[in-house]
Amino acid sequence: MDELLQQLLDNISDAYDKSAGYIVYDLLKAFAIVMSDYDSEFERLKTLYDVDKLTGALLATYVYQRKGIERNPATHAIGTLLVTGSGTINKGDLFETDSGIQFQATETKVISGSGTVAIAAVLAGEIGNVGANQITQMPVTLSGITSVTNPAPTYDGFAAESDDSLRERYYLAVRTPATSGNVNHYKQWATSVAGVGGVKVYPLSRGDNTVTLVIIDQNKQPASAALVAAVQDYIDPNSEGLGYGQAPIGAFCYVESAVALSINVSVTISKDSNYTDAQVHDLVVRALTDYLKSIAFESNYVSYAAVGNVIYNCEGVLDYSNLKINNTTNNVSIGDKQVAVLGGVTIA
Repeated sequence: MDELLQQLLDNISDAYDKSAGYIVYDLLKAFAIVMSDYDSEFERLKTLYDVDKLTGALLATYVYQRKGIERNPATHAIGTLLVTGSGTINKGDLFETDSGIQFQATETKVISGSGTVAIAAVLAGEIGNVGANQITQMPVTLSGITSVTNPAPTYDGFAAESDDSLRERYYLAVRTPATSGNVNHYKQWATSVAGVGGVKVYPLSRGDNTVTLVIIDQNKQPASAALVAAVQDYIDPNSEGLGYGQAPIGAFCYVESAVALSINVSVTISKDSNYTDAQVHDLVVRALTDYLKSIAFESNYVSYAAVGNVIYNCEGVLDYSNLKINNTTNNVSIGDKQVAVLGGVTIA
């Protein structure tokens, strides 16, 4: 406010008394007080035109209005329930874990002795990804059904798309225009499917008028069969090239998951005495997982130096030695259709 007041005073002739307490000064000060509030509002409004400064609903609105791109919603984890007994499981019947995470049947099925039923989490997001044999409760008794469990973990429960991911897709659309089924078009189609975290496009991979897409999920892991199927169905159902998906007629698209390249790390660590061995192990695992996510589909190798730096900068780590990645002290190459995922971490 003081700076604005001084600018106003400087623009008034010295023929007038501009001292504090005189009418010119008092009028301009009142005006400056009001305008200083507007000035702050103007600065705030300017940020609405900078996509890098927008977040949440404002970012989603900005991106949708300019490019028609919508934020990918959270998805419901899916899985299979092993049911024991004789009776009918109806679509919508509820099951849950001991901690109360609920799932519902997504199909109606008659069970005789035992059988399997497809399920989906009631709540969307990562909360629905539970371990094997965790879904064992029936909140409402189902006639003839004696027990349930999930032999395998549930999967594909993803959080709503992050601001960074949405902003990245916006820039992809702005900087690499998608037209007539070009490479950029396939990238945009694939990443618009909820749960997809990256895609590589291989034109003419199986001959003329073909394209192969290799995808990873939102967590930078190999995509599940269900996610692959969702992308396939969206772009070119059954790879028939009939134009029933986003791909144009005559374009045969084949969607695959990236293949996991397991990265096993062994290292000797000098740890801070304020941390337990288990805490340091968990922190190192988390940091290495984040590093591998950051290079997924971005780098063709796992850097030995970068892994060492990640470990060294972990909380609880004072120093390290004897680092090996997949039993070597070299960079580890990542194949063209591979994604590096953390395997075992051994700390001595």
